[in-house]
Amino acid sequence: MTEQSRSRFRTAARAEHPDPVLLCLLAAAEHTLGDLGRPEGPEEPPTLDALLSACHAALDRHAAAIRHAVLERRPSGPEETAALLAAVLGGRERFHGRQADYRRLESSLLPDVLRRRRGLPITLSLVWVEVAARAGLTVHGIALPGHFIVAVGAPEGGNEFVLADPYHGGRLLDIADAAKLVQAAGQRFGTELLTPAQPLDIVLRVLGNIRSWAADRPEQARTQLWATELALLLPRHPAQLRLERAELLVRTGDFLAGAAEMDSYAEILDAFDPEAATRVRHEAKAARHRLN
Repeated sequence: MTEQSRSRFRTAARAEHPDPVLLCLLAAAEHTLGDLGRPEGPEEPPTLDALLSACHAALDRHAAAIRHAVLERRPSGPEETAALLAAVLGGRERFHGRQADYRRLESSLLPDVLRRRRGLPITLSLVWVEVAARAGLTVHGIALPGHFIVAVGAPEGGNEFVLADPYHGGRLLDIADAAKLVQAAGQRFGTELLTPAQPLDIVLRVLGNIRSWAADRPEQARTQLWATELALLLPRHPAQLRLERAELLVRTGDFLAGAAEMDSYAEILDAFDPEAATRVRHEAKAARHRLN
């Protein structure tokens, strides 16, 4: 199952128009249906296609509810549309987040977010964007540092839009609210931050959240390795992920593969940071010694 989902993930990531929902579903499926997420017991896990179909059906149901509400209320602009989405998704369907959700891996796994209706700002925003699109509405993800939100309407080209926070049930935000969120993350706010997030950047950020969650839990090294390897399949990713993968291979007992990956990464560093390359080669040597 892992090989199948990973192959589909790689192909989807290189599509002309990558679908972040499909990529997040495939990423979650690899964890849920693979050895990392398989529960103990005689029950057979669902197939990959069955899991994807169930998630798409859930998104379609929510989109149908939005379409019905649009026909009833006939919102006249972005603010009324945002209020409608908040009433349906944040209110009736209870999609929201709590501080405790940051401590749960499921909050970053889209199938679990659809099932629990709880998640992180980015996964809840992804639900909003996808459901709105299926209902014929324009909603974009906005990747503010530290807190992902959405723009209802089109924030590019001077078009009218409003900001909403799916993590808090769709609470409307003004520019000052957005600036406070950015400042709370230790960054400076600028209107350029309101540019719609790119699909692959969304997926990389979701995987980054999983990696951060696992990095705080040494017993979850294999989960961190899984998320790192998926991030490396994206066409654009930080080069340092190769070193992270190498170190995780060593931590999980694959010393030779980890050392080989370190040597390969050191060759890249030779051109612009020879001292770092030397340190990485020392790590590779130490990993090989652990076999003795």
